[in-house]
Amino acid sequence: DLGHMGQVIVSGPDALPYLQWLVTSDMASLKVNSSRDALLCQPDGGTIDDLFIYRLPDRWFVVVNASNRERDVAWMQARRAEHPEWDVTVADVTDETGMLALQGPRAEAILQRLTPANLADLPYFDMVESTVASVPTLIGRTGYTGEDGFELYFPIEQSEHLWTTILETGRPDGLLPIGLGARDTLRLEAKMALYGHELTEEINPLEAALGWAVNFDKGDFIGREALLKVKEARPARRLVGFRMTERGGAPRAGYAVQVDGQTVGHVTSGTHAPTLGQSIGLALVRRDVAGIGKPLDIIIRGKPVRAEQVKTPFYQRPGK
Repeated sequence: DLGHMGQVIVSGPDALPYLQWLVTSDMASLKVNSSRDALLCQPDGGTIDDLFIYRLPDRWFVVVNASNRERDVAWMQARRAEHPEWDVTVADVTDETGMLALQGPRAEAILQRLTPANLADLPYFDMVESTVASVPTLIGRTGYTGEDGFELYFPIEQSEHLWTTILETGRPDGLLPIGLGARDTLRLEAKMALYGHELTEEINPLEAALGWAVNFDKGDFIGREALLKVKEARPARRLVGFRMTERGGAPRAGYAVQVDGQTVGHVTSGTHAPTLGQSIGLALVRRDVAGIGKPLDIIIRGKPVRAEQVKTPFYQRPGK
């Protein structure tokens, strides 16, 4: 249940130029009925939030992080006010929008029993407006678990009905409800950034290895000049993946990272990964100590515990 997430509709004839200026990704190249990750940045390049944007035939549907919802909406509306010449509307529809994520290798088969939409022909990151259990639903083949799956948006009063119906329909396939803690473990195994960890106002997208979500060729956008300088000088810090090679506890966000007794960064996310059977994490460290195979010490309860930098993502679903 992702009903805590925020949803914003951007509409009007000038919605595209507004979004092109507002976020780092290229919205002009996004085809209708598809979606894309985007970043909301400050003029200095720091990250306000990571967004997910669906392009619909008549509007743009923007998903924001729950903890940032009010700040994001205020920022979006304030930036819109800077261009009174643009005919664009920014509407927070969170309170009327429900959101569920159905994730896993059997997600398509389960959901197909409840919708007339042809899910087999729906590519990853594309979406379709249809119904699920007779409820009008925006179905996106998206998710934040590293597995195949769908995110569903619908009238919030239908949340309990859809939750119950989907669980009952999927029970023969082993469908189970999970909480955000499990989702957090899954996204880390897939090396998916989480705001407040890999991204903050003090961490820019290039440091967080999200340069693919920053398009410098599309024209001006908020934070472009600052991020261009970072790119040209190369980021001073890099986000790296690591696995623990010594017993001593699980790495946690905020733990110091050292090399030869010198602090070189900090853990942004860490846990014991049940899929892999080992303790893993992401850390933001000085560029000069970053590199696959290089050692790190994670300071756990005041003691250095050995770790090794590894290739990421830690887990990738078969056939991807």
